[in-house]
Amino acid sequence: MADDSTSAFQTGQTALIVRIPEAEPYVRGWRERLDPSARAGVPAHLTVLFPFLDESRMDPLVLSALADVLGSCPAFDLWFQSCGRFPEVLYLVPEPDTSVRRLTKAIADRWPEAPPYGGRFTEVVPHLTIAQNQEATVLEEIEADLTGRLPFMSHVSSVELIVYDGVKWRERASFSLGR
Repeated sequence: MADDSTSAFQTGQTALIVRIPEAEPYVRGWRERLDPSARAGVPAHLTVLFPFLDESRMDPLVLSALADVLGSCPAFDLWFQSCGRFPEVLYLVPEPDTSVRRLTKAIADRWPEAPPYGGRFTEVVPHLTIAQNQEATVLEEIEADLTGRLPFMSHVSSVELIVYDGVKWRERASFSLGR
């Protein structure tokens, strides 16, 4: 979720994310200082779809449909071996990213009214944000710190639905991926 400040989040906004707990020892300190989503309670993650449907639409039918769509997608492993950049953003690159892209496509196909990132980008690039709105020298410092400590692997077996309550993002539901 690449928002430039917590004020950009709206109460009732939802997102679907893949937690990457293995990344926390590498990125927690940087994210807490330099990523607004971390300060708003979002763990190290890959975004599957943001923004998703408003919380007011999270009824049993939507939750059941999410479980069906995500349960039809197999669990997978990811490697994090390098950093990537967008303008003023540093992130970890998940490899291979095809399974994350498939999750995003499956959800976006089922709910076309909720395109990834509100339809702002023609291509969605899976990434684990470390720092946002930073000068190149800051990003270079972080990348140098991380490069000597990578790689690590993560097994992805679920997708979390998180909701912004006006102060923090909180987990609303977790959906298991298939085997």
